[in-house]
Amino acid sequence: MFSCVVLKSQTKKKYSKEVENKITQVENHLASWVEIENTPKWNLNERMIFYKIEGLSIAVIKDYKLEWAKGYGWADSAESRHVTPATLFQAASISKSLNGIGMLKLAQDKNIDVNRDINSYLHSWKFPYDSISKGKKITTLNLLSHTGGINVSGFDGYQKIDSIPNIIQILNGIKPANSDAVKSVFEPDLKYKYSGGGTVISQLIIEDVLGKKYADYMESNILRPIGMQNSFYTNTTLKSKFKLLATGYNGNKEVMMKYHIYPEQAAAGLWTSPTELSKYVIEIQKSLLGKSNKLLSPEMTKLMLTPYLDNSAALGVFIEDKEGTKYFRHGGVNEGFTSLYYGSLEDGNGAVAMCNSTDKTILYEIINSIATVYKWKNFYKPELKKVVKINSSELKKYTGKYTSNDREYIISQVNGDLFLELSGQRWQLYFTSKTDFFVYQAPEIINQFVFSNDKIQGFRIKLNGDKNIVLKKTE
Repeated sequence: MFSCVVLKSQTKKKYSKEVENKITQVENHLASWVEIENTPKWNLNERMIFYKIEGLSIAVIKDYKLEWAKGYGWADSAESRHVTPATLFQAASISKSLNGIGMLKLAQDKNIDVNRDINSYLHSWKFPYDSISKGKKITTLNLLSHTGGINVSGFDGYQKIDSIPNIIQILNGIKPANSDAVKSVFEPDLKYKYSGGGTVISQLIIEDVLGKKYADYMESNILRPIGMQNSFYTNTTLKSKFKLLATGYNGNKEVMMKYHIYPEQAAAGLWTSPTELSKYVIEIQKSLLGKSNKLLSPEMTKLMLTPYLDNSAALGVFIEDKEGTKYFRHGGVNEGFTSLYYGSLEDGNGAVAMCNSTDKTILYEIINSIATVYKWKNFYKPELKKVVKINSSELKKYTGKYTSNDREYIISQVNGDLFLELSGQRWQLYFTSKTDFFVYQAPEIINQFVFSNDKIQGFRIKLNGDKNIVLKKTE
């Protein structure tokens, strides 16, 4: 049962009045990508209740230092365990950022060449090249930048009682693996396509080249050197860490057996906290300036932060250019967990937010609040919209089922408002005209109802560029 109704930090650390004031401001200025006229900012407590977030944790970086870290709500409500700055969450796809460093350090130590065919380093398994790759070879740079033309975007994980597949079974897509075989879907170096499958290949490269377990390499060469003392990639948890682990939730429902296991460690297996993950962000920021070389040289760090093929996907990170001010970032979603971090390339600002919920929207709202309070350059510039009220009697014509290929959307009316439901998620619709609407959870996407003779035929989703998705009203 969802029970996070008291917003109380579970840390004994004392901060200065100035920092405490900023913490209070952050907690009371959560904001979306869009601002509605005459609508006040949200506070953290009400947004946790709104999104049914059991617990979350935040760390804020200023001037290349951790300024503050706090935990809110429950790490496990049934056990009455509060989130503290030491609570560990599944980092999900943020695992790929640390994995990127692991691979680049392998190259820095002259164990691999990031421009060579990955099969030069794979011994226990070979990538199954076929005619789809058109004779082109996949490199480590392709794996880290998602430009190898490789399938399998993400992974569902396994329950603790399941048979856990080994990495070869995962790559071959054979039982007990629950994901498809990793293979080419188009030629490398053609375009970006997010691939957790490609990241798992990099995990095997580390094991094959060094002859040691991936988790051991990451612990001794990446995590511990920068002070991430409690973070780990292993599938089995030390008893000393049990009480640090957050339990995952989907809404108010606890994930079966508390959390899933991800043998796809490089892609989704990292357990960490915002406090410890901030050490990674700071290390990258300092390394870029030549002020720290605990992991990578400034040259290798610059390579990591340089988009490979398009304007955002770099090596284990994504780069956002905010009107000339650049930030590196990554997010993650595992069953019952979400995470998000941002770090500036120029001035030592950053933030990490993690929660034990599958809905990640609140994390962006938190980052927007931090960026506003700490005056991050060019970061938060919301769209201003004026919402119009549709007469309650008119709303009924919008309700019903809408379909597109294998997807079914349901629009329902609740207390004078419309809500869009898809795959268990429910989002409120905000109208800017009789036909146009937006939802907070879909940034900058325009949605438009299609009318014919005052009867709704369906609605259109206008994505980036010219791509549209048309959904037909079926009932």
